[in-house]
Amino acid sequence: MKFNVLIVDDEKNIREGLGKALELENYNVFLAADGKEALGIINSEEVDLVITDLKMPEMSGEELLKKVASAYPTVPVIILTGHGTIESAVNAMRDGAYDFITKPLNLDRLSLLVKRALANRELVLQHRALQEEIDLIGERNRYAKIIGKSSQMRRVMEVVEQVAATKASVLITGDSGVGKELIADAIHKLSPRKDKPHIKVHCAALSESLLESELFGHEKGAFTGAVARKRGRFELAHTGTIFLDEIGEISQSVQIKILRVLQEKRFERVGGEETQEVDVRIISATNRDLKAEIEKGNFREDLFYRLNVVNIHVPPLRERKEDIPLLAAAFLNEFAEENGKSIEGIDHKANLALYNYSWPGNIRELRNSIESAVVLSKGNIITPEDLPPSVVSGEEGTYIKIDLGVSMAEAERVIIESTLNYCNGNKSKTAEVLGIGRKTLHRKISEYDINEI
Repeated sequence: MKFNVLIVDDEKNIREGLGKALELENYNVFLAADGKEALGIINSEEVDLVITDLKMPEMSGEELLKKVASAYPTVPVIILTGHGTIESAVNAMRDGAYDFITKPLNLDRLSLLVKRALANRELVLQHRALQEEIDLIGERNRYAKIIGKSSQMRRVMEVVEQVAATKASVLITGDSGVGKELIADAIHKLSPRKDKPHIKVHCAALSESLLESELFGHEKGAFTGAVARKRGRFELAHTGTIFLDEIGEISQSVQIKILRVLQEKRFERVGGEETQEVDVRIISATNRDLKAEIEKGNFREDLFYRLNVVNIHVPPLRERKEDIPLLAAAFLNEFAEENGKSIEGIDHKANLALYNYSWPGNIRELRNSIESAVVLSKGNIITPEDLPPSVVSGEEGTYIKIDLGVSMAEAERVIIESTLNYCNGNKSKTAEVLGIGRKTLHRKISEYDINEI
């Protein structure tokens, strides 16, 4: 992108000379003789950087800085100052100036400051674009907590919408931390049962006896400590949805009772004789291979087929890396607000580390990593130093991993996306590294719907 730089100085020779120098560096340049004229330009044009003198008629640089910082807090301001007003420039830094440089100007140093300031500005704009995309995904999907634009997640969302309106049992599979519970939530919220109970049971957290009582309830005196009748989760979920997480962990005796609920819509409380009838939609989830568990004799085959009327497999994060920038941006906003911090984005090197890490803990691990980075960050941009060491040390930026068996098109997409990230989003450099023209690169980016971090 081509940045817009506003130069404000009451000395014509300085502002025009500086303007020509920056135009040679491929920036769009606006010129103003004082703060009042500068504000008019800022209010009518998309300005990415302000370079202003301190002492000017009509409106001083200090006044201009305060107005820009208040109305356009993400636009950096560089102060030009003489040796006699360095103290004022330092005060301006406290008021929000990005940096200052003394006159006579060292153009090389100014050029470096401009590049750094605009690099931060670019991160802010990218973060804003990601946030707009997250908002659009939320509006489109009607369940904003599920974030992703990869082809895999689009397919998951399509199946969620298709199955939600039915009564079919759904088995959600996938690695730990991929967001299976969020998928279950979405199915319930989009279903005709959305205003009815939505009961969740984490099966692995309870022993066999406790799980049976938790699911089906018990009568008074059914066992030691059963001092009163208790309704189970299936009764509480009547006319609604029950979500059985980690279904692969339950014992054979509990499996038989769940199978009966699926087949007959009936069960008895522990220690009871009266048969209870329920109308419940069952959604279950597991990170285990249930077919392998069936072969080992650990899971009933008839129950598996009753639960697995519709299967939704949630892919691990390492297989849908194009969703990482969106997820990271969403978590960044969440934890920045939660911790009262003003963090404007994630720098290119940190983004590259996030992209190249394998994420064995999936979305849960990414979420924890961003929360840690926000808490530990000392600036307004997340850098690699803010990320957990395991994420940064896992960076694989010097080579590209392509799994065997992928198509040529998929391999090309991975190569282009990885090289673009390695070159910090610089398309000219990316095209040069790949040995293709910029037009070809732009066409490929559009063709493969590559996210530019």
